[in-house]
Amino acid sequence: MERTQVTSEILKAKRKLNLTWGDIAEAIERSESWTATALLGQATLSTEEAEKVGSLLDLSEEIVETLTLVPYRGTTVQMPPTDPLIYRFYEILLVYGPAIKELIHEKFGDGIMSAIDYEMDIKKLEDPKGDRVIVTLNGKFLPYKKW
Repeated sequence: MERTQVTSEILKAKRKLNLTWGDIAEAIERSESWTATALLGQATLSTEEAEKVGSLLDLSEEIVETLTLVPYRGTTVQMPPTDPLIYRFYEILLVYGPAIKELIHEKFGDGIMSAIDYEMDIKKLEDPKGDRVIVTLNGKFLPYKKW
């Protein structure tokens, strides 16, 4: 089964059962952000995790098996993105990316922030002037190696 079909079936089941990403994450003992990432087709579940998700969402065996396959990452969003929310993150990197790069290099040296040894969290901060979105990107620093 194509991964886009799997994602569609997962989203349908999630809506039908009125579950949140947090509910599903709790069932597989993973973070909410990683669970959403995996079930949207960008990470691999273990057999045990896939079976728990399959049971919770009443998914077919074919879908459960697909969740354990290594995905083609980064292929679900066209570039530049057209969805307004995703585009704002693209815009953030276009505007603030050079400053982020400079600050990381100043504080850590010549290297990159890993998107593999990485964690992400999304929080809501209630504010009388309008609720705030707090996005935490937490990646291991990987220095460039000399040889």
